[in-house]
Amino acid sequence: MSTSLPVRSATIVAAMLLLAGCAAAPDDAGTDDSSADFCARMVTNSGGLEDRSFNQSSWEGLQTAAEEYGIDADVIISGSETDLAPNVEQAVATECGFILTVGYELATATLEQAEANPDLDFAIVDEVVEADNVKPIVFNTAEAAYLAGYLAAGVSKTGVVGTFGGGKQPPVTLFMDGFVDGVAAYNEAHGTAVTALGWDKDAQEGLFTGDFEDVNKGKTYAANLIDQGADVILPVAGQVGEGAAAAAVDAGSVSVIWVDNDGYDTLPAEYRPILLTSVLKNTGDAVVEIVGSSIDDTFDNSAFVGTLENGGVGLAPFHDMESSVSDELAAELEQLTADIVAGTITVDSPSIPQ
Repeated sequence: MSTSLPVRSATIVAAMLLLAGCAAAPDDAGTDDSSADFCARMVTNSGGLEDRSFNQSSWEGLQTAAEEYGIDADVIISGSETDLAPNVEQAVATECGFILTVGYELATATLEQAEANPDLDFAIVDEVVEADNVKPIVFNTAEAAYLAGYLAAGVSKTGVVGTFGGGKQPPVTLFMDGFVDGVAAYNEAHGTAVTALGWDKDAQEGLFTGDFEDVNKGKTYAANLIDQGADVILPVAGQVGEGAAAAAVDAGSVSVIWVDNDGYDTLPAEYRPILLTSVLKNTGDAVVEIVGSSIDDTFDNSAFVGTLENGGVGLAPFHDMESSVSDELAAELEQLTADIVAGTITVDSPSIPQ
């Protein structure tokens, strides 16, 4: 395989993001009478809106849907757990046809309101809620995290990498499972012994801060991993991960892999030099497609599962750290992507969404 691959300046899975991607908005979106009186509301989890994670990505998707379909869209921000159920009730009270909720914290409130309002369409990000009028939006991030783990092992100078999560929940541990398996795959392919700290896949136990907001915890956890030799860190903890980026800047010669969206675009610019890549969830396109189905009455409750094959997950560009990734390693990552899509490589985890 050629080592002068376009992925060097774009993304390992840019091509995959074009394969079987989410359906585009119809050409006459915004002029269809069916959308004239349609509106949509989103409710964030307790992490708030600008979490540089799935709340932010989901809202960007809903804003895009509003533009493409010519509908009214707004967001209700939850500042704490006590806001969750009342905010979903408030969203329903707007009488909008589509309600989007974000995260496992909103699962109970979403189910309650969906059952009480069977004529409304609901969708929930990163959680499965079983109801006739609720569509889960979930992602097999283990596939992209596998690539990230392989990459981390390939660029590590110390032979130690690390990860930690915000909470021990399937959408979090799914990243961690894929990451450590990717490290193991690199070791097997290259005869190396890179160690992955922070997660034991077999025991399903590891490091968790216990929340997704406390940046100081993220800095402390990352600093501890750095003290143990880790020079690449994957924080799966929303805003908490920003603390890991701060620890990496302080340490020097340490890089971070972000999650959910491209941290190069969403984190403060001071962290750009230490961002190796990001494990992406293409939440926005999924939201646009699902809003469209609600407008044209083709909405159903079958889960949207983002994968490498359908462009729902992937790796972001290497940006400022491109020179740290050899042409040979980039080529390996591209081949791994193709093998996962083809089914030649199976990335497994007990947390894979169905």
